[in-house]
Amino acid sequence: MSGIGRSAADPVKGLLHRHRDLCERAVDPLEIAAGLEAHGVTDRTAARFRHRDVFSLAEEMYARVPRDGDTPARTEDAPAPRPGGPRAAGFVLAVLPGVVCAAAVAGLRLSDGRPRLIAAAVGVLAVALAVGAALRRGPLSSATRGTSAWTCWLVGYALLGDGLLRNAVTGGPDGLPDGSAAGPWPVTVVPVLALALSYAPAVGCAHLFVAGARRKLASSRGLADFSASVRPLLLGAFALYTGALAALLALTGAALGEPAAHPQALTLGALLLLARLLTVHGHAHAAALVLTATAAAEAAALATLFAGRLPGFGFLSAPVEALVAACGVAGVPTAACGIGALTLLVHASRRLTRASAHAPTERTP
Repeated sequence: MSGIGRSAADPVKGLLHRHRDLCERAVDPLEIAAGLEAHGVTDRTAARFRHRDVFSLAEEMYARVPRDGDTPARTEDAPAPRPGGPRAAGFVLAVLPGVVCAAAVAGLRLSDGRPRLIAAAVGVLAVALAVGAALRRGPLSSATRGTSAWTCWLVGYALLGDGLLRNAVTGGPDGLPDGSAAGPWPVTVVPVLALALSYAPAVGCAHLFVAGARRKLASSRGLADFSASVRPLLLGAFALYTGALAALLALTGAALGEPAAHPQALTLGALLLLARLLTVHGHAHAAALVLTATAAAEAAALATLFAGRLPGFGFLSAPVEALVAACGVAGVPTAACGIGALTLLVHASRRLTRASAHAPTERTP
């Protein structure tokens, strides 16, 4: 009876026992609050433990866990990074995809015939390696894999898809792509170059969002308060990146003398940014699902055009032909990527505004 009395008098004790590993590993109460939310503890649940919100409950749990004297050093007491160190390396990696892609486009423009094909192959490989290196660190880095194939398809479609679609509608293609915008299978390099150059703004926007969310986590007094304060940060970072990508599209289009392809490139950039943010913050399944569906929609649009050439199957290509007649060849990728980006934006506004999405990752000793 006395044990039951003590449990009733100290309702936090049982919760502390169930989440002891979380409390012992945490370096501050904010990490405990994020972990509790990830386990389904809400502000209403915290009221049953005689606390006004999860943050107040986390503060008590953090204070009650015994610790050794070697607590982690506070952020403000940590030594300042040396000039030219990690920040310089991060900047180089952020601009690396754009620089490599610009060099590949220059090589493509300055070559012809067989050398152009070699330059294209080397350029694709170099850009892929540069993007892979850039994604290994920084606010867009993640240990989760599985969306690379679909991302490559979407970027490849931005490069070759519009030209193939235009040819397919008119009965082609009559030849393979030669790397030029005037060939039998036109190649559109402006969207791909702008997307590569936009990696640096994407890193900056992601950093602003993560840093702002951590500050809101420290000042909020409840999960609902935190979500309401973080949602404008997410939308602001998304809008800032979209504006930067639009400006880069205009600049690259003017520099290369080609159409900027704003609709399809903006929706693709928005889709890739949101998918990466969700993956980084522990929601890779939704990102992979939407990327897969978007790539499948683009592939299906091309497949139905060719299948419609078979006798008696003309009805298969009718929807795509109607969309192209109304919106041009840009209508297919714009619709596919736009629907995917809108889906991920709604999902991100719910998932990335939770405290558990900003819990620190596992630390290495």
